[in-house]
Amino acid sequence: QVQLVESGGGLVQAGGSLRLSCAASGRTFSSYVMGWFRQAPGKEREFVATISWRGGSYADSVKGRFTISRDNAKSTVYLQMNSLKPQDTAVYYCAATSGGPGGRAINYDYWGQGTQVTVSS
Repeated sequence: QVQLVESGGGLVQAGGSLRLSCAASGRTFSSYVMGWFRQAPGKEREFVATISWRGGSYADSVKGRFTISRDNAKSTVYLQMNSLKPQDTAVYYCAATSGGPGGRAINYDYWGQGTQVTVSS
């Protein structure tokens, strides 16, 4: 069982930056593939980034602006978001899977409660 708690969301102007954190419980954090997803009002949850032994991979919409990283000693995964745009506004969710890396939400076993990111124009 893994519990995930996100933090770091907030209100920022377009062009600004935020760093999201996701703290995980459990003793086997390093064995999980971690991901970030987001869901805007009226839209489906969408993949943002994932990190595994292969490194990070990103949705095209955030590539070059967002960076996913992890600190296994702290059982924490991060999402550094730069050059934010109004269309990045969403609730951001951290997720964990014991399976392989990927962008399908259905493959992730554990989810956090989400943190709101709002980007004003």
